[in-house]
Amino acid sequence: MCGIVGLFLKKDELRPRLGDMLTDMLITMTDRGPDSAGIAIYGDDAAGLKITVQSDDPAGAFDGLAEVLGAELGQPVAIKLADTHAVLTVPEGAERAASAFLDARGLRIMGVGKSMEIYKEVGLPKDVAARFGIRAMGGSHGIGHTRMATESAVTTLGAHPFSTAEDQCLVHNGSLSNHNDMRRRLARKGFVPKTENDTEVAACYISSRIAAGDNLGQALEGTLKDLDGFFTFVTGTHNGFGVVRDPIACKPAVMAETDDYVAFASEYRALVDLPGIENARVWEPEPATVYFWER
Repeated sequence: MCGIVGLFLKKDELRPRLGDMLTDMLITMTDRGPDSAGIAIYGDDAAGLKITVQSDDPAGAFDGLAEVLGAELGQPVAIKLADTHAVLTVPEGAERAASAFLDARGLRIMGVGKSMEIYKEVGLPKDVAARFGIRAMGGSHGIGHTRMATESAVTTLGAHPFSTAEDQCLVHNGSLSNHNDMRRRLARKGFVPKTENDTEVAACYISSRIAAGDNLGQALEGTLKDLDGFFTFVTGTHNGFGVVRDPIACKPAVMAETDDYVAFASEYRALVDLPGIENARVWEPEPATVYFWER
């Protein structure tokens, strides 16, 4: 099953409401995925890079972390705490050293970016969103996922979104049949998935295409040629938001667009409370067709 939501705001006046609207959309998709949930929020750019990390022992892991990491890097590090997650802002150019330090301390890195923050945990979507205070978060766009695990364990790392490059992330409804072969190909290019989840393989694939010079639309077009199986992908980048379905459009999907936003959901009921939805152009995205918007 699984449920996907996404919202791309065209007007800055709506930015303070992004987290609130996404939370309502995500909770509506609970019965499509009650095992775990996650949201990626693209907020204000940091003066550096944001590294979102997770720990099962946040009190022990995060106490004094910014000071210790700052001493290691030789530059100040800011920290924002949110339940089991923390967002560390490190100087640009220090991401590799900071990530190695955090890995060595047993912290799980959820994502890295100028604007992107990723929050995901095991549990019902309403509980996950409340734990992190998603409703109060603003930004330009975001994507979310409610998971019903069918092919890998119910864990924090197995939850979506998956991020495998700076300010890039992906949520997925479906299943890939050639993910093991693609995993080996991507590893040879330096994109190594860390989990068993086939969605992370797809995220690595898109990141590899963008790193090679593709824009988001071209990277999504590549999934139709190189990834086998049935899928709906919704992706986020620093400036963009994209959607693609497999050639037989196996999984349900609906989109809506107004002058204010573009929205995606696995079912229309997740869109009904969006402002101005009664005047939106609402459609089912076509099979094997890429839709993407960029600022």
